[in-house]
Amino acid sequence: MSGADGGTEVMSVSDADRKMSQELSLIAADGTKLSGRWFPAASDHQKVVLIAGATAVPQGFYRRFALAMNARGYHALSFDYRGIGLSKPSTLKGYHAGFREWGEQDLAAAVNYAKRFGSVYLAGHSFAGHGLGMLGNIEQIQAAWICGTGAGYSGYMPLGERLKVELLWRLLAPVGTAFKGYAPMSWFGIGEDLPKECYRNWKHWCGFPHYFFDDPALQGSEFLQRFAAVRTPICVVNSEDDLWALPKSRDAFMKGYQSAQISRLDLSPAQFALEQIGHMGYFRPALSGLWEQAADYFDRHSLAGSG
Repeated sequence: MSGADGGTEVMSVSDADRKMSQELSLIAADGTKLSGRWFPAASDHQKVVLIAGATAVPQGFYRRFALAMNARGYHALSFDYRGIGLSKPSTLKGYHAGFREWGEQDLAAAVNYAKRFGSVYLAGHSFAGHGLGMLGNIEQIQAAWICGTGAGYSGYMPLGERLKVELLWRLLAPVGTAFKGYAPMSWFGIGEDLPKECYRNWKHWCGFPHYFFDDPALQGSEFLQRFAAVRTPICVVNSEDDLWALPKSRDAFMKGYQSAQISRLDLSPAQFALEQIGHMGYFRPALSGLWEQAADYFDRHSLAGSG
């Protein structure tokens, strides 16, 4: 999902940031060039946190989290999927990119790059929980910490949010996409604009209670078998006020990871003395305490892997 509860605060790259990080290019297997940013830790530990973002959310939103991982001794890598952020073309009209390319090509390219520098740990947001199972190189990821992943099905949402989402899928987004030639999600305050195929994937799969696991066209496919075979430890974190990915929506989706060691962490705003966490709050500074828990989780799996 994306910035459904207030948009994204994309951090500009200051001179200080440039000294602490460097821009780089990732090349997917199909030749697509992607924008990434490398945040080296002061330590020489060979451990990398790969940050995989949410739908329509550019990598700059995760800058503070990357620096927090540096402070815990992890190198960090962020990147933009094709079609958004610094990986978007001059125009999205006529540009082809779907969710499977995001997972099978873009996320996989980022994993391969990160692996050159050590053990890889995935910190993901929303779509990242979907992309994880699409990977052909998932064995390179030691453990995954995913926030805000769910099935996207409006039936799990409170009535008010459900009505908004149905209006988006049935009227606003189809009309806007037909007019622009791509999905103008920025019109609706839902992150960045999206390539048409990403929008079509999103809308179609959100119509099923278990997302693409219920898609008749995918039943028995190698694509879904990949998810069933995943054995990477995964911690999934969801807030009780994340209307796009409530814990019951998360549980409906995570059933597809049939072989994985899954731990669940349910949050409430009151735990952090906040009025709201929502879908985007996991990576805002008010939840920096949660980031420490993510690093602790990676530490535990780092120690387990060395034992």
